[in-house]
Amino acid sequence: MGGCASKDKKDTVVDGDAAAAATDKAAENGEEAAANTTAEPSATTANGDAINNEGKLNIMVDAAVLAKLEDGFAKLAASDSKSLLKKYLTKEVFDNLKNKKTPTFGSTLLDVIQSGLANHDSGVGIYAPDAEAYTVFADLFDPIIEDYHGGFKKTDKHPAKDFGDVNSFGNLDPNNEFVISTRVRCGRSMEGYPFNPCLSEAQYKEMEEKVSSTLSGLEGELKGKFYPLTGMEKSVQQQLIDDHFLFKEGDRFLQAANACRYWPSGRGIYHNDNKTFLVWCNEEDHLRIISMQMGGDLGEVFRRLTNAVNEIEKRVPFSHDDRLGFLTFCPTNLGTTIRASVHIKLPKLAANLAKLEEVAGKYNLQVRGTRGEHTEAEGGIYDISNKRRMGLTEYQAVKEMYDGITELIKIEKSM
Repeated sequence: MGGCASKDKKDTVVDGDAAAAATDKAAENGEEAAANTTAEPSATTANGDAINNEGKLNIMVDAAVLAKLEDGFAKLAASDSKSLLKKYLTKEVFDNLKNKKTPTFGSTLLDVIQSGLANHDSGVGIYAPDAEAYTVFADLFDPIIEDYHGGFKKTDKHPAKDFGDVNSFGNLDPNNEFVISTRVRCGRSMEGYPFNPCLSEAQYKEMEEKVSSTLSGLEGELKGKFYPLTGMEKSVQQQLIDDHFLFKEGDRFLQAANACRYWPSGRGIYHNDNKTFLVWCNEEDHLRIISMQMGGDLGEVFRRLTNAVNEIEKRVPFSHDDRLGFLTFCPTNLGTTIRASVHIKLPKLAANLAKLEEVAGKYNLQVRGTRGEHTEAEGGIYDISNKRRMGLTEYQAVKEMYDGITELIKIEKSM
């Protein structure tokens, strides 16, 4: 796999142990960071990498990584993949990026694209192993971000966080005819930590402890309990599965991205007493904050999420970028990171899937199967959510979903 070897100490390195842990990971992956002998080094990092007079690391991409990249690129280019990775990873872009590494963790292009190389049926196909990857590999990330997020260009800047008037959304389906359940979630990365592929086991455990202690301070309707995956009792595990709360190891897209290391260390789930508020710790993102309930009362669901995010943010600093907004492992979740969705039954529209997709597209909505991405609709129930998360506020992202679902219900009633 790719690198994530620790380099010079930056904000993303948590403590003095981080460099050693990341170096161990590089050794695990069979990589050696080689100093570039063309520049005169003026210093070295704790793990011996040379730094030139400009303070930049002189490291070369390992030959084995380059070989994997060349082979993977050739196979992807010859495939019938419809992924955004294939669309934008031209030979020119590939040649420009294949020898680059991120400064702090030494992440390579392979770390970024290995999931898409392994899974040609990916819709997107890339992940950011650390925050710096969005800058170092911008020639690939920027066009994919623009395509996915409805025209968010590399010259655009994501607006400041704004949940707007949380009381402005009502019940999408007061008579409970169409909407089975409503859910709004957002992702957050903890400041000072890289993303999944570059985390050491010690960092996973440290993060879990921070999240658990932080959430234990929540009160009111957010009050609940944290359940670590490590050592979880079978009865608790089964109950969480029955409640559709438990995330499981085995997502091949995440596994290929090297995001499931040390499983189940450092992973856990928190839910409130009413089972309407959830936090996932270290599944795909550091935190997935989720508000949900049966029926179509989007207003209540959104108010609860906003309250939770604001409460957690008081206690835990989140990674944020002035241009990209809140930073996440997958570029589809950048910006607001908001995904507002409903499970909805639209039997007449479902009989004409092209029509359903057409109307959803007008409102920037994404239609998925009942259990989310890469699944089928069970019993005619679809998971429909806002698609754009960048270049608009949290309020506007949820409003796109609200307006689109309102229109879909109106069309279903008229058919």
